[in-house]
Amino acid sequence: MTARKRAATANGDAGEPVVKRRSTRQAAAAAAAASTVPSPQVEESVQSTGTRSKKTIRAKAEPKPKATPRKRKAEPKTEATPRASKPTKKVSKDGGDAGSDGNDGSSRAPSPDLDPESIPRINPDAVRHEGQWYWLMKAEPESRFENGIDVRFSIDDLRACTEPEGWDGIRAYAARNNLRAMNAGDMAFFYHSNCKTPGIVGTMEIVREYSEDKSARRPGTPYYDPSSTRDNPRWSLVHVEFRRKFAVPIYLPELRELGKSGGPLEQMQMLRQSRLSVSRVSADEWKALCQLADEKAKAAGLEHEDG
Repeated sequence: MTARKRAATANGDAGEPVVKRRSTRQAAAAAAAASTVPSPQVEESVQSTGTRSKKTIRAKAEPKPKATPRKRKAEPKTEATPRASKPTKKVSKDGGDAGSDGNDGSSRAPSPDLDPESIPRINPDAVRHEGQWYWLMKAEPESRFENGIDVRFSIDDLRACTEPEGWDGIRAYAARNNLRAMNAGDMAFFYHSNCKTPGIVGTMEIVREYSEDKSARRPGTPYYDPSSTRDNPRWSLVHVEFRRKFAVPIYLPELRELGKSGGPLEQMQMLRQSRLSVSRVSADEWKALCQLADEKAKAAGLEHEDG
């Protein structure tokens, strides 16, 4: 027997299905089979749209009289995406609410960022490597808004920090895996990207190995990810400190020129995977680029700014 849905009420709940008018014979047959006819089931499916969610309610058609209902496998419940709210307290560089306590019992509850000094310098889960490794990490020095929040962050912003800065907002697995491969004491180039003159502008040091990037679980942040939970955090960050601002940046055209066949940057990961925001730099590449920065500073009669 087919069924039709009654219009949903104002608060979003659906009424009982309305059945087509039946004949006396059909009514008698239905009454005889009442003990075997299950009531119409209502199935909810949650559709996530960004940080908002809405429910769509469907009513299953009433089964035919005397039909034995078939057992169905239990379907996993879909977790609803929490509704985004605008942060009202001081926000960090990534737009996270610096005062949120996240103590609501939810596995996806937002949590405040920890004081960097409370985060161990060494993460026992991080892969150990011999000697000092080198990296290149990109940030955007010019204003750009994500989820209504400016994600601008330059080497001058890092230099102004009075405590280790969490390198958050990484939402690509290859870049995240590079973060997790870092050891405290590794060095990284600070690269200005997505701007008029992209290039390497200075250096920084990894001072805290990877920990959870909690901004991924905080609705309202620029790179909120509803699939990241407290039990299964997808994203990580490391903490860095400013070390040097180059007197003259090494711009992207120069890097590409050095990356041509036979050049010192021929195998450089950043040039081969240009969209990767965190990439590996070999010891030889690091040495060549630092030497180039020194030569450019000398030619300009300027000195690097050290932290």
